[in-house]
Amino acid sequence: MSSTEPRRTALDALHRSLGATMTDFAGWDMPLRYGSERDEHNAVRTRAGLFDLSHMGEITVTGPQAAELLNFALVGNIASVGVGRARYTMICQADGGILDDLIVYRLAETEYLVVANASNAQVVLDALTERAAGFDAEVRDDRDAYALIAVQGPQAQGVLASLTDADLDGLKYYAGLPGTVAGAPALIARTGYTGEDGFELFVAPEHAVELWQALTKAGEGVGLVPCGLSCRDTLRLEAGMPLYGHELSRELTPFDAGLGRVVKFEKEGDFVGREALAEAATRAAENPPRVLVGLVAEGRRVPRAGYPVVAGGEVIGEVTSGAPSPTLGRPIAMAYVDPAHATPGTKGVGVDIRGSHEPYEVVALPFYKRQK
Repeated sequence: MSSTEPRRTALDALHRSLGATMTDFAGWDMPLRYGSERDEHNAVRTRAGLFDLSHMGEITVTGPQAAELLNFALVGNIASVGVGRARYTMICQADGGILDDLIVYRLAETEYLVVANASNAQVVLDALTERAAGFDAEVRDDRDAYALIAVQGPQAQGVLASLTDADLDGLKYYAGLPGTVAGAPALIARTGYTGEDGFELFVAPEHAVELWQALTKAGEGVGLVPCGLSCRDTLRLEAGMPLYGHELSRELTPFDAGLGRVVKFEKEGDFVGREALAEAATRAAENPPRVLVGLVAEGRRVPRAGYPVVAGGEVIGEVTSGAPSPTLGRPIAMAYVDPAHATPGTKGVGVDIRGSHEPYEVVALPFYKRQK
């Protein structure tokens, strides 16, 4: 057990006043749920939910060679991202293993905001700092400079529009623009991890409480509720979105994870992991690795990460994430399985749940896709 106190977000006292069940997540004390996880999940799918994401790791990269540094350090072509746009990408080890998946926002010609997962923020910061050697660019730890609040769901735009005059209609998916929300300066980003439309608001920590309260008040009429990490996990699972430490790890390359599309070999210059990733791409084409698939339970038992996937008495894969799906009304899982059993509708696939082989249907990901 670590003796260090967990870090607390600027909204910590507010979460407690709302009766949140708190949990240690990546060294942060975070709200797991406020009431019913199912109710919070359904609110995001049908109305709107409010999340504190201040545990995410913000790293600013600035300078004349910021783009060149990020092109070298990350697998994506970051130099081609327009100002005001964002890109999903990854940072890999020299051997191609995934250190983290990231969203990178280009805030200005020579300024980028890299957002890392809470559990990997220090690893990403250290790697970027090390890889910056020889580039005319600065890597800055801005984790304490931001609180991050997300409003997600079909009613999210309406709620936010009542508090800002920023052009939300013109803000594309995977873009960000500076604006003022409820009087607080913010970077307004149209990204998310729930499968719904929504916005993430990067603000100074001292503005977090008043912004949360303003959003809560603005959302009263449409049924907005505060949401914890538990429903965030079921929402992203239904949307087929990977979670680091489950679907992604240092043992897997982006090609093993079925996300080879994020690796841009055509970009100029070398990048960390290029050689190993080129080999991984060839290997994946010739001898496909296990494939990430969706599994839907025929019964009620819930699969968990690490449970074996079986067929014909043989282990053919492993569950990476599993939970009851409020939207489907049945337990679901993501799992890496042998290619021979990866086709949707493949018969005879089960999950070994404590010695009992429970039948599962193989389906294509995602389980859930919102209506545009």
